[in-house]
Amino acid sequence: MRFKVTILLFVLPFLSFSQEEDTIQYKPAHSPTKASIMSAILPGSGQVYNKKYWKVPVIYAVGGYLGYAVWYNNKEYQRFKEAYRAVADDDPNTVDEFNGQVPAEQLKYVKDQYRRQRDFSFMALSVWYVLNIVDASVDANLYDFDISDDLSLKLFDKGNVFTLSYKIK
Repeated sequence: MRFKVTILLFVLPFLSFSQEEDTIQYKPAHSPTKASIMSAILPGSGQVYNKKYWKVPVIYAVGGYLGYAVWYNNKEYQRFKEAYRAVADDDPNTVDEFNGQVPAEQLKYVKDQYRRQRDFSFMALSVWYVLNIVDASVDANLYDFDISDDLSLKLFDKGNVFTLSYKIK
């Protein structure tokens, strides 16, 4: 008898039927971690995950510009560095690309300027990369935030007392 009751207790819940279907809808959570990792792997993919498609061309335009600035400043730095080395070594057999028409001090100044600009471009590129990840994370955190027009704020004057009333739907 005990065995039959135990079997009945285990089987009965599976045999019961509900008259109505469950109306709870499953909504997957929007993950800030996933958005951040996606943006770290491929800049802009976190914004796509957050459905902020308009940000992707902006991200790639700024990143492309900064990448070009790094490449160009490094190329010019290398060019003027070699010219300065050729002039500064005091060997008459080495000739720079300017055929000795530019003094060594000026070549050194221009070389240092391009080095500074290259280093600044690298720093700007690093900041761009980090901001891309931060933007994806912030957008993912605010993904379900209500920004509807149903927000209101009213100020009432009741004699000497001011009352602040707000309504959020």
